[in-house]
Amino acid sequence: MRAQGFNLIAGVDEAGRGPLAGPVVAAACILPESYLLRGIDDSKKLTRDQRESFYEELMVQRGVFHGVGVVEAIDIDHLNIHGATLRAMATALSRLEKSPDFVLVDGRHLPEMDLPGEWVIDGDRLVQSIAAASIVAKMTRDLIMEGYDLLFPQYGFKNHKGYGTKEHIAAIVKHGLCPIHRRSYKIEGVA
Repeated sequence: MRAQGFNLIAGVDEAGRGPLAGPVVAAACILPESYLLRGIDDSKKLTRDQRESFYEELMVQRGVFHGVGVVEAIDIDHLNIHGATLRAMATALSRLEKSPDFVLVDGRHLPEMDLPGEWVIDGDRLVQSIAAASIVAKMTRDLIMEGYDLLFPQYGFKNHKGYGTKEHIAAIVKHGLCPIHRRSYKIEGVA
């Protein structure tokens, strides 16, 4: 893309499509042309400590721009997860301090935007700016879920981040759904 004259290239990725509770979060990151974060990868392939280290670096590094979009469970239920993910991505792009001139998105779909762009399968593994976005999205979502754990401690959100673990499903069976659960998701073993 740089060889084609694009300078401000944003990578975009999301976190939280699969959980039973909490938001879907997308992030957009623009990295300087010469910037290299050794060892950066898809956030799911990194340990929590590695993600935290990269996240802290991305938050303070001059010339790195990031935007975040959050779509809560109630909106996921109205839009469906695909629509909510695209909305979160569009919001993340709109919150960048600088407007990109090209967008690379992990996956197979582009959000609605007035920018040129393309999707990249396994982009969070292949494109540094998308990997950076995956880390920002995942860390942001994890921090949100840890905050929700303080409001709803009986569900254990700080441990499973809203995913359908045995612990989480047992808590739903015992306590019912709370306001951040996605009611449009079928939860095995819960009527």
